[in-house]
Amino acid sequence: MKKHKSQLKVFIDRNPLKGGHAVRGVGAYTRNLLAALKKQKEIELVEKTENCDVVHYPYFDLFFLTLPLIKPKPTVVTVHDVIPLIYPEHYKAGLRGLLKFQIQKYSLTAASAIITDSETSKKDIVRFLDVPQEKVHVAHLAAGNEFRKMEDGGWRVEIRKKYGLPERFILYVGDVNYNKNIPGLIQAFNHLTIQPSNNSTNLKLVLVGDVFKNETLPEIKEIFQLIKRLNLEDKIMAPGFVPTEELVYLYNLATVYCQPSFYEGFGLPVLEAMACGCPVVVAKTQSLVEIAGGAAIFVDPKDTKDIADGISKVINYRETRDMLSKSGIERAKEFSWGKTAKKTIEVYHKVLRSKLSYINT
Repeated sequence: MKKHKSQLKVFIDRNPLKGGHAVRGVGAYTRNLLAALKKQKEIELVEKTENCDVVHYPYFDLFFLTLPLIKPKPTVVTVHDVIPLIYPEHYKAGLRGLLKFQIQKYSLTAASAIITDSETSKKDIVRFLDVPQEKVHVAHLAAGNEFRKMEDGGWRVEIRKKYGLPERFILYVGDVNYNKNIPGLIQAFNHLTIQPSNNSTNLKLVLVGDVFKNETLPEIKEIFQLIKRLNLEDKIMAPGFVPTEELVYLYNLATVYCQPSFYEGFGLPVLEAMACGCPVVVAKTQSLVEIAGGAAIFVDPKDTKDIADGISKVINYRETRDMLSKSGIERAKEFSWGKTAKKTIEVYHKVLRSKLSYINT
């Protein structure tokens, strides 16, 4: 009888599924990766590190201790991005944070392999964390299966009523860190509202994310002061956290999704919007070009007029909306969590092969 190949036993740290991370990108990554890996027959997910062949930490924080210094098992670490190192003046780590950064950086050198979300992040990791290029592997993320174009139905009236949504709106989903360029988006929206040539009557900007309800944050204070200064209180909405099952509806209802970031490690909401058939306007920055391909309108994130012009092309022309909607759906199909899982498993096997060759020498 032919023997079955033994399964690779993998332990994945589930800490990103707890607390605030659970509703952020790292939580979505860990959840989707676990679900996709469970469908792969060649590996077995185990609950304890002593029972495994490979340990995987799906989250790396630059300024908090998320890795153990001692790694008795071959270890894979996912580093999503190193944006705070690109804009240090906007991400103050403090003395303790800088000390922890040195510990984290040292701990990372003992990892067997690093997985990251994009070629852009790979270059950053090699540059800022002094990691050999051959140690870093790219596994693109994907929109969850729940993100899709919905059939028309009563949900449209229900969701519009629940969130007070207008007939037409620009959507943004995410955080308010410096790299996200939310003040730039608001100023671009202001350009649209004051130009009569734009079809901007009753157009609103909807900012989705739990962070928009945290009024103690300096970034949030700055954002709402800007909104007030531009007299946009009646035109900009911030509903806060929206659960995934309803976020799908918001992507489907939005006239356009805009991500004007100065920099991104990946840009998952862009894929989510595309998968739902929502036309997308994004900054012409490294990873967003890598992810969106030819299925988006690209704008200069440092030029608010250019952002406004990009949005204007979508809201004013039905043909453009239809074209971007179709191409976005097709582009999103090129990414899947199944592909992410298979690439991740390739890294696990590579790590084990390296260990075996080291033992045999």
